[in-house]
Amino acid sequence: MSDTSHRRHPGGIPRRSLLAATAAGGGALGASWLLTGCSGTNGGTAANAIPTVALAGKPSSGGTLKIARPPASDAENLDSASSLSAYEYLGALYNRLVRVGSDGNLAADLAESWEPDAKAITWTFHLRRGVTFHDGRAFTSADAAYTLRHILDAKTASPQAAVLAPLVDPKTLRTPDAHTLVVPLKTPNAEFPSLLTHYNCYVIPNGSGTSIGRTGIGTGPFKLVSFTPAGAGRVTAYADHWQGRPVLDAIDFYSVADTQARSNALLAGQVHLISQTNLDFATARVVAASDRATIARVKNAQWYVLPMLTTDKPFNDVRVRQAMKLAYDPEYVLKVALQDAGSAGWDNPVPPNDPYYVAQHPTHDPDKARSLLKQAGHEGLAVDLYTSSYDPILTPMALAYQDSAKRAGINIRVKTASADSYYTQIWMKKPLMTSYWYTGRPVDQLLNQIFRSGSSYNETAWSDKSFDALIDRARRETDDTRRRDLYAEAQQKIMTDGGEITPMFADRLVGISRKVRGYAERGFEFDYLGIGLKGA
Repeated sequence: MSDTSHRRHPGGIPRRSLLAATAAGGGALGASWLLTGCSGTNGGTAANAIPTVALAGKPSSGGTLKIARPPASDAENLDSASSLSAYEYLGALYNRLVRVGSDGNLAADLAESWEPDAKAITWTFHLRRGVTFHDGRAFTSADAAYTLRHILDAKTASPQAAVLAPLVDPKTLRTPDAHTLVVPLKTPNAEFPSLLTHYNCYVIPNGSGTSIGRTGIGTGPFKLVSFTPAGAGRVTAYADHWQGRPVLDAIDFYSVADTQARSNALLAGQVHLISQTNLDFATARVVAASDRATIARVKNAQWYVLPMLTTDKPFNDVRVRQAMKLAYDPEYVLKVALQDAGSAGWDNPVPPNDPYYVAQHPTHDPDKARSLLKQAGHEGLAVDLYTSSYDPILTPMALAYQDSAKRAGINIRVKTASADSYYTQIWMKKPLMTSYWYTGRPVDQLLNQIFRSGSSYNETAWSDKSFDALIDRARRETDDTRRRDLYAEAQQKIMTDGGEITPMFADRLVGISRKVRGYAERGFEFDYLGIGLKGA
């Protein structure tokens, strides 16, 4: 997963339970997936055997939801701006100024409305009244301004600082009254509010930067009772939440290092939900067939890629990069690696359910790929493709790409590296590798963070000044139609010239109890206000 702040590490498993007893048995189901996933047979049947939606119905009021999550390091905390935040707690404890709605468009949260000036260089946010933090303090514009300053503070070392710092000078923020925040930007940006939807941007109380990692005081539907880094924790319903009391009385969190242990705990009825785990198909079928648990499918939740380092031979030649994309059939890779549980990517990093997505793309053409390789002096190209078991989809994707690219005369040698060191020894170091990201980034952040020249997240080291200028123009454009056209042009340029091969977007398969109702997720964050249990 290229989102390095949320890689999980072993530790903090509760004792005297199936959760601990099964922790040593990991890997068997994942291994069986490699066999079924790479066979290429019955892909649609296997995908269709897994439920496509969570169980319908209204939850009962009350009850305690039990969540098994992968533990982070012993340094994890509740500061959402931190790279070590305990992600699963954030949506329960906090609100943002702006969020992403179920339709993929921006929606109001603590900011009721917002508007730019004529040049989109100064943004004014009108904040919600009658909102209180868990300690009883009223939410005001001072808290909103402080949150941005905290993210931008070098001492916080927030991953989102790199996105906001080129735009926001914390010294220029203005709070003309208790319910108005004015954000002057360094350069125009018509998409600025979308950058505040990131999970690092939850609003915290004014002056709380040194304590928020322990207290978790926010305006969210739940308030903190206990939290142990890489361990257990509990939140309870906040009755004075501005949207009303949540359905649940409480949520208990358990840290369980092993994927199979989390699945077994779900099947045994010890937990109701497995968080931050994309189940492989073998495990998902077992869960879906049980009488205690089922699967909720999150459409196009993960973006799978084959990054080509554009600074290394042969991928420093755009003709080779174009050939690598034309050589394979994304629909085939989708069928074999994901058994059709997702969408073909066609080398576009913007997922099909994003409002800015453009469907036009180059077609699969192995003959043209051969021709381009011959022009570039790489006829009969043979390259190593590095992968690992870090994620259960990476190796099936690599093998499916290897098989499909043969038609263009490309010999792909799949090399399996250690999962433990994959993102330190392989990622962004080898010329061709596998990787994945979570979807849900606003288009401005996606294109600038992962494709702009010099970005630390630019995993292909692609540098194209005309592309950079294009996305700068899109940021400045205040006409919605023209801005959409510019973002479409940027997508086309990535597809034809960039170093990122995008075979597919994967549906994330989430294990949940059959007692759970009201489950709706976007980007690993579910509806904490509306989720509940049947017959709680």
